[in-house]
Amino acid sequence: MQINWKKNTALFMSGQALTLFGSMVVQYAILWHITLMTKSGTMMTLVTIVGFLPMFFISPFGGVWADRFNRKLVINISDGVIAFVSLVVALLLLAGYTHLSILLICAGIRGLGQGVQMPAVGAVIPQIVPAEHLTRVNGINASVQSLITLTSPMAGAAMMIFFPLESLFFLDVITAAIGISILIFFVKIPDLKKHTEKKKISYFHDLKEGLYYIKNHKFVFKLILFFAMIMIFFTPASLLTPLQVVRKFGDDVWRLSAIEIVFSVGYMLGGLLIAAWGGFKNRMFSIALACFLVGLLSVGLGLSPFFWLYVGVIGFAGMVMPLFNTPIMVLMQSNVEPEFMGRVFSVFTMVSSSVMPFAMLIFGPVTDVISIDYLLVFAGIGLALLSFVLISNKTLSKAGEPVKEQGVS
Repeated sequence: MQINWKKNTALFMSGQALTLFGSMVVQYAILWHITLMTKSGTMMTLVTIVGFLPMFFISPFGGVWADRFNRKLVINISDGVIAFVSLVVALLLLAGYTHLSILLICAGIRGLGQGVQMPAVGAVIPQIVPAEHLTRVNGINASVQSLITLTSPMAGAAMMIFFPLESLFFLDVITAAIGISILIFFVKIPDLKKHTEKKKISYFHDLKEGLYYIKNHKFVFKLILFFAMIMIFFTPASLLTPLQVVRKFGDDVWRLSAIEIVFSVGYMLGGLLIAAWGGFKNRMFSIALACFLVGLLSVGLGLSPFFWLYVGVIGFAGMVMPLFNTPIMVLMQSNVEPEFMGRVFSVFTMVSSSVMPFAMLIFGPVTDVISIDYLLVFAGIGLALLSFVLISNKTLSKAGEPVKEQGVS
């Protein structure tokens, strides 16, 4: 039976958007609560490490599971585990257990679930979307995600002001249940032949095979290497801005919510722009331009003397980000064979979940000695310079050129 790929993709994205909404609300709740309670760069580093590092250790296996088993099942199990942890934390908070360690443990277990889920989700999209529509669909998906990240901080801030903290965790449970139901009953994801051909081979063989594939794929290896370097310079703007706002402009929840909302509005507009425009024909030009612009905007964040000017810079940074994220996603989806897609995306997850925490081991404690403004200026200059190195690399520039792609029908 012919599957309507547009309807199938819309249902998949809708279910994932619901689960993302609940997850984002909880993520903001944990981050804001600890930031407001401690106002410490060292604690921000601890939150980052606890949340991201488990993803580093589990994502290689998550990638193997995504390539070996039914990806729908992998996504639903990881979603279910995250929702169950949220339920346990909600009940503990309701019973009066409010120590920060509960939130840190929750963040760690949620990181494990996300490390399994993210490679599978990234591998599903090229499996159900024709290759010629990947840029448009990823652009639309970026806008949907930014719409969720627009509404989730508003919802999170309102709930933190008017309701107890546990209510946010209960919301996560409800949205996860709805998202899992949509994926189970309405989304069709075809199995890969590999699911039935290699079940007797060990996980470590599959993992080694995936790493060997990346090592010998010049484009993929270099893209991941540059991605890791970029993420280091992204760290201050990505993870330290809430702490900067609290220290520089005031410890009000609405200020933290405002920067997330404005960033999300910008991201949504940028996602719509990349979906309509498609970016430069050579996708590496889009990535390099995004790095350069985000670098300049990071410098702007460090130099902004007024809160609303700061918020405006945040908004422009949000608009630029899809110009970076979408081309990278499309390049990976269109240059990697389907049977290796999960493992390649798991390595991307490893990079994104490990580079920032390790960078925070330096940046976080330093913020208790040096102004975050200086760190943002330093990181912004580094990003701007890295964009020129990126565009001058012949392997990446050649791979970024448009090619004929084969996709699902």
